[in-house]
Amino acid sequence: MGFFRKLMMENAGAATARYILEKFENLQEKKVTVFAGLGNNGGDAFVVARHLAGFGCRPTVVLLGNPDKIKTKEAASNWNLLERMTSVNLIITSDSNQVDLDADIIIDGILGTGISGKIREPYSTAIDLINKSKSFKLAVDVPSGLDPDSGTAMDKCVKADATITYHKMKIGMPKRMDMCGKILVEKIGIPPESEVGVL
Repeated sequence: MGFFRKLMMENAGAATARYILEKFENLQEKKVTVFAGLGNNGGDAFVVARHLAGFGCRPTVVLLGNPDKIKTKEAASNWNLLERMTSVNLIITSDSNQVDLDADIIIDGILGTGISGKIREPYSTAIDLINKSKSFKLAVDVPSGLDPDSGTAMDKCVKADATITYHKMKIGMPKRMDMCGKILVEKIGIPPESEVGVL
């Protein structure tokens, strides 16, 4: 099902970029910073950046870790595309304090749905920096640090202005509008048959 996962990632990123395009006028003039972790949440964020670049935006993608440690082939494939693009500014760092957060829009693609326990560096500092920023903050699928099933925040959590979640509403998210902000659910091509084990 490798292709299916890559297709879902593409659809997720495209839907998120479309929301930003619809919300902000003159996107070409906006500074967009994308924070990405090493998992599929980061992969979704890579796709967002690529689509925004296609509409004239010049996003900065901050990868929190070593590209060699990207966890899935789908995310790695999308990172490799960004590496070949001059329209996207890439920053690879394990020290979030070195990132200039003079941005109009911050996209949180650090941690996804499978989070547990205390948040480690460099993700912890990145979450602190995002929360201190006065930028518009958009979370990819779930705010980093939030358990979407229980609504429990870990020791820290991104406080988003809006969250684009995928496929269907996660049960714990409506309980935490204080962290999720406005929640939008986007379909990303997951067929109903996959939920009952047919596919």
